[in-house]
Amino acid sequence: MSAKELTESPDSTFTALLAGAAKLPGVRINRTEYLRSALSRFCSADDIQRAIDETPAAAGIAADILDRAANESIRYETAKVSALSAAAGIPGLLFLPATVPADMAQYFGHMLRIAQKLAYLYGWPDLLDDDSDELDDATKGVLTLFVGVMFGTQSANAAVGKVAAELSKTMARRLPQKALTQGVVYPIVRKVAAYVGVEMTKQTFAKTVSKAIPLVGAVVSGGLTLATFLPMANRLKKHLASLSLTKPDPRVIDGDVV
Repeated sequence: MSAKELTESPDSTFTALLAGAAKLPGVRINRTEYLRSALSRFCSADDIQRAIDETPAAAGIAADILDRAANESIRYETAKVSALSAAAGIPGLLFLPATVPADMAQYFGHMLRIAQKLAYLYGWPDLLDDDSDELDDATKGVLTLFVGVMFGTQSANAAVGKVAAELSKTMARRLPQKALTQGVVYPIVRKVAAYVGVEMTKQTFAKTVSKAIPLVGAVVSGGLTLATFLPMANRLKKHLASLSLTKPDPRVIDGDVV
């Protein structure tokens, strides 16, 4: 994907990038399997099952345990994405047309991976249904906002807080469709998508430059990925951990939030 394509229509192009990344192998995180794996060293089987059936907060899992599990996931995803980015920088200038798009795709795929993991630890429902190849509009919206938080967009922070507040009113198993596709949150989603589209253009240019020299490009590219991915993941973790979904307050059971 070229910088020209991104800047021509950054919001729609970002949405297309999001949908494409969600189809990459290994990007979709199974909520049940992840929570069981992430919490197995810290919690009893009963607590883990309740966290899966409801939320980790509703299961009474302490915030410091969730933070430890989140930090482990961030370290894992950061190491993986940085290693892959470094490998993509080895060939050098001749292979830039192939390595840069591939590197950006895997980079964005890992952003979605860590977003899902952090969301599940901090009380969000399933985001990517393994049974469906296509993302619904609500899922696209909330993932766009998560990426916006990672990029430091204040409007995304506020919008994620609004969605979390809707979810915290009930033990909802689905995202609030109306809020994310028709309500006050939707215009923010569009603006955040446009902003992130432009930021991705800048990162694409930086990665292109970093990969121009064989071998040296591997070190620079991997270092650049590490320097951007880690703080972005920590930014999302900090914000999700501060929301109402992490509070173990009793909630009314319902199937959806309008």
